[in-house]
Parts: sequence; structure tokens; C-alpha cells
Amino acid sequence: MLAAIPAALAAGLCFALAGVFQQRSASARPSDEFLSFRLLLDLARQPLWVSGIALAVLAYGFQGLALAFAPLALVQPLIVSELLFAIPLSALVLRMRLRRREWCGVLAVSTGLVTALAAARPQPAEAVADPGSWLVMLAGVGAAAAAALFAGRRAGGTVKASLIALAAGLVMGTQSVLLAATVERFGGGAAAVFTAWQTYLLVAASIGGLLLIQSAFQSGPLAASMPVMDAVEPAVAIAAGVALFGESVRTGWPAGAVGAAGLLLLFAGIVLLDTSPLLKALYRRETADRSPGRGRAARGGAPPDGETPGEGGAGKGRTGHGP
Repeated sequence: MLAAIPAALAAGLCFALAGVFQQRSASARPSDEFLSFRLLLDLARQPLWVSGIALAVLAYGFQGLALAFAPLALVQPLIVSELLFAIPLSALVLRMRLRRREWCGVLAVSTGLVTALAAARPQPAEAVADPGSWLVMLAGVGAAAAAALFAGRRAGGTVKASLIALAAGLVMGTQSVLLAATVERFGGGAAAVFTAWQTYLLVAASIGGLLLIQSAFQSGPLAASMPVMDAVEPAVAIAAGVALFGESVRTGWPAGAVGAAGLLLLFAGIVLLDTSPLLKALYRRETADRSPGRGRAARGGAPPDGETPGEGGAGKGRTGHGP
């Protein structure tokens, strides 16, 4: 247990740095690369983005180490600490100070997510399901992701980033379920793995999820996308595990009530962040900087501590990405 806790916190810190680096790179890409595989190809040539991917791989290593010594019910809530690292780190990069509203949003999302996960405490089961159940689950998640993308393409500001992040969380949650099903087949040897349709859908979901994550990062500040993805991905994985594999979660009193309270706190935090004037101003600056003709000369630098970006002539420069 003493080894698991620092390993899980190290995973959270690495995930946070990975998100900051990736969003910093993606937010600078032109808007015509949105939801285009050209976005991934261009990002792959940027050292900062590649460093973010390397940090994510390192984070998975720390997560695996933590899971070797402690159950998922302890490790997953600790990894959610990435939210407490990532958003302040992104603010530090911009030399700006988060206000009470943003801090309350970050703490509400983190506390709500940890509370809901701890209350549910899913118990694993054999990752095997019949084709009909798979079809229903995949169709439902696919429809929800398509609806989020449809709404996101027509939205603007921080709401757009959150909606694209919602689609990314749905896809990555499904990827976790497909990964569990693929790992379950390892006992049957390579033939069992490579003849299963879940293996190939896992690859497709991983690539599609990566594109959606980077498009969410491109669309707005980190605080508008990361909390949504961190909330939706485990929710989909847990719900699919219960529906497909017969995993159990704690319900009834008091676990159900505590879990519901955690979810309400989580949603309240997301709303606080999505409606933050500070984050909306940062988004406007990022959008303006990607417009033709703005260039380096239009960059007025990061706002002073406590100043709302976008106010005054010097506040209309490039921010890179928001908190």
C-alpha cells in the first residue's frame, strides 16, 4: 500500500503534465484541422506534443505499478488528482492566477468524481458477453458520441471543448471495455486475440479517441475538456462492465446516496468551469490568434495575475491554452 499511493500520485502528475503539453500544442493548430487526421500528423512533428505522449505512457506505467499493490478502488481516485495538478499547472504556464470560481470548479469535479467512484466500488468479473449485448452497448455509445459531436460542431467557446471531450470520454470508456475483453482472450493464445473482432475495434477506438482528445484540446482551455473526459470515461467503463460482464457496484443506502451526491457535485463543478468568464476570455484569445494575419506580432503575452484576459489592448495576445 505504501508503494501504491506514491505510484498513483506520480501517475496523476504525469497525466497532468501530458495533458498540459498536448493541449498547449493542439491549441496552436489552425481551426481547419479540427477533427482531421492531419491534426495528429502535424502534432506528431512537435517535440512538446511528443513529450506529452511519452509522459502519458510513463503515467500508465506508474498506474500499472500502483495496481500491482492496491485495488482499483483505491488507485483510480488517486489518479483523479491529475485535475488538481493539470489546471493549476496550465495557469502557471500562462503566468496567471486562478480565481475562486475556477478553484471551486476544480475541487468540485475532483471531489465529486472521487466520491462517486469510491461509493460505486465496482467488483470485476469475467470480461465475456454475448454479441447481442455488445451490439446494444456499442450502438448506444456510438449514438451518444455522434450526438455530442453534432452539438459540439455547432457550439462555441468552452461548451464546444466540453462537448468534444464528452465524445472523447465515451469513445475512451468504450476502449477500456474493449481492452478488458481483449486481455481476457490472452489465455487462448495469439490466435484467440487476433481472430476476435474486439481487438480490431480496440485499435480503431484508440485512434479515434486520440483524435477526439486532441480536437477537444484544440477547441478550448484544458479546464473545459479534461474534467469531462475524466468523468465520462470511468462512467462508461463501469456502466458497460455492469451491463455486459455482470460486474457489481454498491447500490442502496448509503452508497447510492453518496454516489448521487458525488455526481451532482461533479456536474456542478463542470458547469462552474464551462461558464467561467476567465476561461471564455482565454478561448476568445486562442481563436483570435489562430485567425489569418494575427501572427506573432499580435501576441500580447500572458495577463498579469488576477487580470481577466481579453481586457485592454495588451490582453489580446496568444495564450497557448487556458487553465
